[in-house]
Amino acid sequence: MSDVIPENATGTAVHAAPRPLVGVSLKLYFGLAETRAWLAEVAALGKVLAGLPRPVDLFVLPSFPALADARELLTGTGVGYGAQDVHWADRGAWTGEVSAGMLAETGARYVEVGHAERRRHFGETDQIVAAKTRAATAAGLIPVICAGERHAADPAAAAEETLTQVRAALAGAAPGSEVIVAYEPVWAIGAGAPAPARHVRAVATALRGALRAHDVRGRLIYGGTAGPGTYRELAGAVDGLFLGRLAHDTAGLRAVLDEIARG
Repeated sequence: MSDVIPENATGTAVHAAPRPLVGVSLKLYFGLAETRAWLAEVAALGKVLAGLPRPVDLFVLPSFPALADARELLTGTGVGYGAQDVHWADRGAWTGEVSAGMLAETGARYVEVGHAERRRHFGETDQIVAAKTRAATAAGLIPVICAGERHAADPAAAAEETLTQVRAALAGAAPGSEVIVAYEPVWAIGAGAPAPARHVRAVATALRGALRAHDVRGRLIYGGTAGPGTYRELAGAVDGLFLGRLAHDTAGLRAVLDEIARG
């Protein structure tokens, strides 16, 4: 597997661990005005990112109508942005859908695919997630491939269920493309605490193997009630965190950035 090249790296790539990464999905919690106000606070974190003891990449995923605000407010800050979904087709009679090419035109760099809520409420299958991954990477976007077991299980069973999802999605990735795998045990999403560190480490080891087996540049992050202290317990197993409601307060987001930057 090729080394992951940091977002703003220049010159020749060096052999090093992937750069830490933090992502935030707003889901449908904010209206447009609320999202704009939050994005302005996130934009101010650009100075925080620049001053961290080691570089950490940060991206945010607002709702589709807020992508124009994200472009206006985040361009030049070092904070990336993207969308929470994408369609698999480039164009055509797909009422209400948004193509990867359109997202790229907005300046988006990331797109979330395969989240458990999309699977549960909208019937998305592994085949659909693979098609969306294919469309995203073909357009030069970085898919954030969400995967995780539905019910609490032992690590071996959890790894098997999650690997099935990840392998299917990676089969759709363009050769050499950059991807992010977000391991999110469904039973831990919105729970009172993240999945146990020992459990996450075991599944993460299996997912690393899947990334190495495909021609992609991949990073692995953990989501599922992640917050301050989560990365410290998982350091070395994952490359970062995928945050939800904790990041609605940007002070919580900053605390996670500081923790990850200090390793």
